[in-house]
Amino acid sequence: MATMPQFSRVAEIFAVFLKLGCICFGGPVAHLGYFHDEFVRQRRWLDEAHYTDLIALCNFLPGPASSQTVFAIGMGRAGLAGALAGSVAFMLPSAVVMILFGYGLAQLGDVATAGWLHGLKLAAAAVVAQAVLQMARRLCPDFPRALLALAAGATVLLLPGAYAQIAVLAAGGAVGWMMRFRFAVCGLPTGNAAGGSPKQNPTVAKLQTGNWKPKTSHKFAAAVLLIYLALLFILPPLAMASGHRSAKVFASFYRAGALVFGGGHVVLPLLRAEVVPPGWIGDSSFLAGYGAAQALPGPLFTFAAYLGTMIFAGPHAWLGGLLCLFAIYLPAWLVVGGALPFWHTLRGKTWAQGALRGANAAVVGILFAALVYPISFETINDWRDAGLALAALLLLEKWRVPPWAVVLLAAAAGQWFV
Repeated sequence: MATMPQFSRVAEIFAVFLKLGCICFGGPVAHLGYFHDEFVRQRRWLDEAHYTDLIALCNFLPGPASSQTVFAIGMGRAGLAGALAGSVAFMLPSAVVMILFGYGLAQLGDVATAGWLHGLKLAAAAVVAQAVLQMARRLCPDFPRALLALAAGATVLLLPGAYAQIAVLAAGGAVGWMMRFRFAVCGLPTGNAAGGSPKQNPTVAKLQTGNWKPKTSHKFAAAVLLIYLALLFILPPLAMASGHRSAKVFASFYRAGALVFGGGHVVLPLLRAEVVPPGWIGDSSFLAGYGAAQALPGPLFTFAAYLGTMIFAGPHAWLGGLLCLFAIYLPAWLVVGGALPFWHTLRGKTWAQGALRGANAAVVGILFAALVYPISFETINDWRDAGLALAALLLLEKWRVPPWAVVLLAAAAGQWFV
């Protein structure tokens, strides 16, 4: 009977995040607004200071910020069981839809010339273009970081592949560390942590800075971080040596999830570098799934469930979807769980802030390179494509139309006009 209160809390966490997974449209910044309303204002599981610390930490670390915030909130409420329950519940609705979409696309066979599919790819191009614009404004506000982003983008275009992207991220962090005193030393303000300044994000304006020191053992947390790093470097050679495609796929998705800085959209070039060159999935199907993911609530990382379903085609393809979903989320869970006890000290270090700024600038360059190739080259074939992609971008950026609506409009326009 002593475990009943804990079980009740875990069940409550699952139910709340399942609801949020069904209604959280709009991307990570919007997700954080939903979380603030649910857990700070209504349920009062966290105060303003604790919530601010969580979103600052999750923005600082590699991985999907909103999903890592889910993990951290669940852990604070009911330990590891609560963290996993919240994470699974939040991703479940969109993951199920993405797996079903993968089955449907596989059943349709060769749909490379379908108009609606082409519309989805054009919507994906517009979404990525908007992400590049927004991230460039936020993460490259001065000349050194803009130049670093351009250099990163040019490098990735000249040397495509997963290892080139890893090298560019590492180089960006090193340059940021060396130039830390040239960058504006303003810490990691709450506005940046949540995806904008307080004036741009009303939710952020209501948060207060706080000092939250988690009770997790530093030794245990350090061991978790070592596991995170060990898997990042050991998994790929072990997977290659095994010769099993499942092992190779798991290692590729883990590596992509471990290297995502700056937002969920950055996973696009990282995943493409892992799954398209080996021939596991074609560019057309890859971009179609990415476009479809924009129409769904919840985390963008559930795109991995679709990719796994397409890679392991067949009656049991859903198992491949779950494998890829677990692989891409595992590093995010490890790094946020391991970093929580150290965050109070780390966030004030100038060298850490400089390295983060440099890595984030490199991220903008990597995403811009993906926009140039393969997205633009593979998607925009004539003036009608260019016009539809531009119209979708204007709907997103200028008129603030929700991404799911833009995706549906683009699919319809692709079917009827392109």
